Amino acid sequence: MSGAAHAAPRGLKLGRREERKAARANQPIERSLLQTATLCLLALGVVMVFSASSTTSLLGESGDGAFFVKRTILFGAIGLAVMHALSIGGLRMVRLATPMFLAGSVLLLLLVLMPGFGLEVNGATRWIAAGPIQLQPSELAKLALVLYGAALLAKRPRMVASVGEMMPYLVVSGLVGGLILIEPDLGTALVAAFAVSALLIAGGAQLRHLALIGAVIGVFALIAILIEPYRQDRIAGFLNPGGDAGGAGFQGTQATIALGSGGLFGVGLGESVQKAFYLPEAHTDMIAAVIGEEAGLLGLAVLVGLFGLFGYAGFRIAKQAPDRYGKLLAAGLTAMILVQATLNLFAVLGLAPLTGVPLPFVSYGNSSLIVMLAAVGLILNVARGEPAGGPETRSGDAAKLRSTGGDRRRRTTSSRSTRENRGNGPDSRRRNSRSRRAGDSRRRRPSR
Repeated sequence: MSGAAHAAPRGLKLGRREERKAARANQPIERSLLQTATLCLLALGVVMVFSASSTTSLLGESGDGAFFVKRTILFGAIGLAVMHALSIGGLRMVRLATPMFLAGSVLLLLLVLMPGFGLEVNGATRWIAAGPIQLQPSELAKLALVLYGAALLAKRPRMVASVGEMMPYLVVSGLVGGLILIEPDLGTALVAAFAVSALLIAGGAQLRHLALIGAVIGVFALIAILIEPYRQDRIAGFLNPGGDAGGAGFQGTQATIALGSGGLFGVGLGESVQKAFYLPEAHTDMIAAVIGEEAGLLGLAVLVGLFGLFGYAGFRIAKQAPDRYGKLLAAGLTAMILVQATLNLFAVLGLAPLTGVPLPFVSYGNSSLIVMLAAVGLILNVARGEPAGGPETRSGDAAKLRSTGGDRRRRTTSSRSTRENRGNGPDSRRRNSRSRRAGDSRRRRPSR
């Protein structure tokens, strides 16, 4: 009896193990590609954060050359735990919690602007400090905008038909973007704006409507540049970096020197010269310049290739999603990450003005790292192929059932009419005529 009792749990465990193996074997290849690209970028980020920050942090206030890499590993572990939880949790729960998450993000954006709550760094009040932990509400807000937009466009697919119909989402996006601009943080506001635009494109918005929305965003961006002198300096430094190489164009010039020094194969890991007090924010905004100097053009090509692999896997997952909400969510989150990476890399290469946004998964930044890994977790959840169970899913299922029932009725009617047509054919008429004649002869035969 006891042997049978011990055998039953063992068999149950083996059954669960086999189910997990079968589930892993049935995963789409895009899910594995997305995980591979994310983990490779994360590992690259840990190595490069240590390389870019070890000198300055050792000679700085902390006196610990591994100060930033320790924090990166800590918050990376937290981010991976969040990613794993969101990748296996139900999208329905995420969808239901989206309004609360958006409201909380807006509340934090308001809180960071209040005296005594916001932490000012380099002239910008973007963080809320809670002991050793610093929270950046704008990172949460851009994720909340994508979640809210995906839920709204999935529930009301016709709202992309005109700008007026899109106004509820545009007003919320404008409110969040305005609060981010007040901090000030133009870079994150641009990332959020581009992510919203990508979500509208995925939702089926017309190009003329998007052009109108883009023109309005451009006007507000121009106003934001004109009212802040430091933004005008950044534009001037971008257009003519050599005109003020010791001032507005200093960071861009040092990034160009770092990239040029790296050549094709780089000067070697840890051998960068520019990171030591020449290149400002070497471990955050300008970490791609350090990669270019130490790993050369080849290292930058690998970096861009990993983001390309990430984008391919993310958009393929969006295309194969089982419902509209999953398609919009995966497309919007993938676009958000790629837009941020593009803005950062363009600024480092001198193809765009400096925006101050970190390179996803690679740059040092606690809030950004956790938010990006949470976004990956949601995309991986979509890749599982389970619908979120929203209103449009139920209506779609009902329509499918109605269509199936109609097809079944049509097939029944068609088969009945086919049999009737067969019964009216020439062969059938001859058989019926012979059977009638045989019946008449039997009736006329005299009985004995």
